[in-house]
Amino acid sequence: MNRYERHNMLLGLLAERRQLEVDSVAAELDVSAATIRRDLDHLAEQRLLTRTRGGAVAHTVAYDLPLRYKAMRHGEEKERIGRAAAGLVSRGMVVGLNGGTTTTEVARAIATRTDGPDKADEPVVTIVTNALNIANELAVRPHVKIVATGGVAMPQSYELIGPLAGHILREISLDIAFIGVGALHPDLGASAHDEGEASINALLAGQARKLVVVADSSKLGEQAFARICAVSAIDVLVTDSNAPEQAKRFEERGVTVIQA
Repeated sequence: MNRYERHNMLLGLLAERRQLEVDSVAAELDVSAATIRRDLDHLAEQRLLTRTRGGAVAHTVAYDLPLRYKAMRHGEEKERIGRAAAGLVSRGMVVGLNGGTTTTEVARAIATRTDGPDKADEPVVTIVTNALNIANELAVRPHVKIVATGGVAMPQSYELIGPLAGHILREISLDIAFIGVGALHPDLGASAHDEGEASINALLAGQARKLVVVADSSKLGEQAFARICAVSAIDVLVTDSNAPEQAKRFEERGVTVIQA
């Protein structure tokens, strides 16, 4: 288990139990107590928990998310996709993220991966998002600048949509955008199940110098209700390794494919 996986595991256990003890967690994860202490110290520095003598307690960050986040399908694949996608981000970038379970993993990986600020109160990366849960989770990270779009919240996805979100997005530019999709077809492009989501996703994608679609293999070769963009607009696809033939079809259309 690498550091990123341990951090996610510790936050998950903390969300369930509200309090952790170093020795018991070290035994549970089969690592040394010193490792767990370093992990908890790091997470405390990111303001994701509060350190106590011998352990940690939950911070005031809200851990509760809609059901789709708690019962996430293809969770391991999405974590791998998140880590691979985060590798495309460099210090100083302005990064766009829409909502969804896969982009949430990308956001977590970016925040975990990036180094601390060079100077006090100076962010390492700027994240522009229409996802309330991503903004909420990363707002406490001192090295991440969060820009939320505004808009009308969708209760099942925590995404902000509508004219207000569109107004903000039209006024900014992004170095890179990571878009989670409802479906991705090599001929028909990227699509979403809701037309409001699709409209905002299309705007977010259009403001970026590089567009990266993040999608597990269950989304490949499928079509959803509302179109986001054509395959020709996609620079990179980050997916898992469970559908190599589908991935090849996107490579044949000029998309760089990363299989995590």
